[in-house]
Amino acid sequence: MSNERYLEDLHVGDRFHSASYTFTEAGIIEFARQFDPQPFHTDPEAAKRTIFGGLIASGWYTAAIAMRLRLQSDARIAGGMIGMGVEEVRWPRPVRAGDTIQLEAEILEIRPSHSHPDHGIVRVRETARNQAGEAVLSMVTSLWVPRRP
Repeated sequence: MSNERYLEDLHVGDRFHSASYTFTEAGIIEFARQFDPQPFHTDPEAAKRTIFGGLIASGWYTAAIAMRLRLQSDARIAGGMIGMGVEEVRWPRPVRAGDTIQLEAEILEIRPSHSHPDHGIVRVRETARNQAGEAVLSMVTSLWVPRRP
């Protein structure tokens, strides 16, 4: 039996957890040089003189890692994690080299699709927390989930 989940397998309030990921200075800088080249993401010395007082990961890098963690979580949606949109993204705390995050997802709402009866829409709150249990990323997303064939 497959461990993939279909719409019928999901319930409001279900929670899923991921493995962890530890950020490195090299990874933070490499991502930022390509996609978010600001001094507090790319230059440890310049970052010391910013409001952050040191190098921090781009929020988009944190979001990308959260996506990886989502895919490696125990949710395992049949057909893959097909996103329909993000209602909100927040970065309440910066992520620094050496921080280890884990992702928790909670199902907020499940509704069948009226236009595509073989699928449904699942709203999920995802929260990434660092090793101290502090939220470093939160977002509410909508997923396109197939019904059991």
